[in-house]
Amino acid sequence: MKILKFAAIDIGSNAIRLLFTNVIEKNGESYMKKSSLIRVPIRLGADTFMHKNISPEKEKKMVEAMIAFRKLMNVHEVVAYRACATSAMREANNGMQLIQKIKKEADIDIDLISGKEEASIIFSNNLSSIIDPAKNYLYVDVGGGSTEITLFSGGIAHFSCSFDVGTIKILKNCVPLNEFIRIKECLLDICSAKDNIELIGSGGNINKIFKYASPRKERVLSYHELQEIHSLFSSMSYDDLMINYDMNPDRADVIIPAATIFLSIMEWANSNVIQIPKIGVSDGIIHQLYQEYSSPKVMA
Repeated sequence: MKILKFAAIDIGSNAIRLLFTNVIEKNGESYMKKSSLIRVPIRLGADTFMHKNISPEKEKKMVEAMIAFRKLMNVHEVVAYRACATSAMREANNGMQLIQKIKKEADIDIDLISGKEEASIIFSNNLSSIIDPAKNYLYVDVGGGSTEITLFSGGIAHFSCSFDVGTIKILKNCVPLNEFIRIKECLLDICSAKDNIELIGSGGNINKIFKYASPRKERVLSYHELQEIHSLFSSMSYDDLMINYDMNPDRADVIIPAATIFLSIMEWANSNVIQIPKIGVSDGIIHQLYQEYSSPKVMA
């Protein structure tokens, strides 16, 4: 038996995450087991989407967090790591400058990835265990700065697009004019000929929403159930969400915008069901790292 440890760093608009995962190799088979997850609520998107720059205060926090992440990776003796930054870092005028500073002070290389690459990383998770080739699916990942949508039919991805709508952008009133109309028109176009489309939801907010729904084994919610949760949360204050539902401050103010996005997409796609598997960018990075590690090396 052989145990390998990999690390994934996901630098999102709302928080940054460091995931450690053990890959156990035995008798020609491999098994993945999450070891630990560290989440730091820096919320880069609040700066970028409002001012187009990451503030000196957030820069300092980012560098300190990355230095800590580097030390943790050294202690864990990871085989490989990858750090990916999404829309908040991508859209910041000083994003590349911060990436260079982190490389110098924390010795961590950060990849700026597009919405399309973000979706492909998430797809590298084992979606075959979720997708039934006989059904139609709309994969939806809602982040702080963007929403990625992919249509699956016959087990194959037929359409993929990134939209400039995210929870923090809604919170800060930074969603571009007509972007929701663009999503609606796109979904009416690509989904009109498809029957019984099921959503597959991704992102921290939809996982939290499921947690607060009635306990069940199957990770599925109906449109009506999601609507009820949205109505319940909308009737409560920010303080009540934190106290009564044990939400972190940086979750309590974005969970309603997230539910709004998912409900809108379900309505426009004429979908009544949303599956909520436990997968995300960090998990996808780990899968990619292990695939690269285990692939036969070509000698030059």
